Amino acid sequence: MIEIKAEPFAFGAKIDQIALIVIDMQRDFAEPGGFGESLGNDVSRITKIVPDVRRLIEGFRKAGLPIIHTMECHRPDLSDLPKAKRNRGNPLLRIGDEGPMGRILVAGELGTAILPELAPINGEIVIEKPGKGAFYATDLGDILKRRGITQLVFAGVTTEVCVQTTMREANDRGYECLLAEEATESYFPEFKAAAIAMIRAQGAIVGWTAHVDDILEAIHA
Repeated sequence: MIEIKAEPFAFGAKIDQIALIVIDMQRDFAEPGGFGESLGNDVSRITKIVPDVRRLIEGFRKAGLPIIHTMECHRPDLSDLPKAKRNRGNPLLRIGDEGPMGRILVAGELGTAILPELAPINGEIVIEKPGKGAFYATDLGDILKRRGITQLVFAGVTTEVCVQTTMREANDRGYECLLAEEATESYFPEFKAAAIAMIRAQGAIVGWTAHVDDILEAIHA
């Protein structure tokens, strides 16, 4: 076991049982003209974390540790898209509508793709998820069990929605979860701060948080 400097206390990493999960680093959430911007968000907040997410991915690759990427998306016929999700709010574009990069959050469309700088390579798993959490309606749980994974390091967006939802799902399933602070972001800085506080409150009730440099230093020790 290797200790990673973390909050609220050190995270004991089992290097043979740990994996990185990169949540929803997709063009529609990070690039101008995508779904995120159409909702009135400042997407530059997402693009600014790309270098740190990339460093984390490259560090896990160098260490030979498993990496899992997720994409929030739906079938072209929208059969896995609840009406309540499509119709919520009053957006300029709804999921399934035609946008500047193809149909919004539909599998196979340009905007749904992971950012080129963070694209998966051969051997890395990609989970297409119809919900906020990566365990819902996917085979993520089975994949982790087959590989003997018990600990998960999290990066991606947004901190308070898809990242935190997946961490809570994982926590309920018995996984130890560590969030890489510089490698996650929200469109709202106060939401990121609140999510981090909630995750590590009460003795890591959901999980731990750590800096990217400390994670990389530990896995390469």
